[in-house]
Formats: sequence, C-alpha cells, structure tokens
Amino acid sequence: MSTVAVTDDTFDAEVKNSSVPVVVDFWAEWCGPCKQIGPALEELAVEYGDKVKIAKVDVDNNPNAAAAMGVRGIPALFIFKDGQVISNRAGAAPKAALQSWIDESI
Repeated sequence: MSTVAVTDDTFDAEVKNSSVPVVVDFWAEWCGPCKQIGPALEELAVEYGDKVKIAKVDVDNNPNAAAAMGVRGIPALFIFKDGQVISNRAGAAPKAALQSWIDESI
C-alpha cells in the first residue's frame, strides 16, 4: 500500500474512522524537511502494508484538518488508533527512527 492523500473533507473517514492505525503526515510542497521524510514514509507504507495506513495532509490545501490538530510547524506527525491520537512528533527524522516510533506506538 502507498501513502494516502487526505483532505479536510476525507480526514474523518480516512483517519478517525480507520480500522487500522494511521500515521498522519502534515506537510507542504515548499517544506524541505517534509521532502526529506517523504520517501521514507512511502517505503514504510509499502512495508507495513495493510497493518498501518500512512496518510499525508497538504496543509496549504487543507488548513482545517491542520488547525483542528493544532499543527503549528511541519512536518507534524500523528498516530491515530481507534480514532484517537496516541502519539505525535514534529520535525524530520531518519526512516529507522520513524519506524521505531511507529512500532513503539502501535
């Protein structure tokens, strides 16, 4: 499975109502650190397959979801399980660190 583009309109359906844990990446095209972690998140999406969904929310085009989550800086990452935030972190990190964070959280 690859990452899923999520919008303000699809946030609840794709994230809060998901039957599997969801990692949400709030990002923007102009954000350097966001571009750094993008490939790692794509790889992790494939590696986790159906066990974890990795969703990407473009904050420029979808400001409501970011505002609702209190996002002040990007990249901002949240893990949702059963519709609730169980962990979050900000800033870029290497793939191994992201994978450890996800594994520890779920």
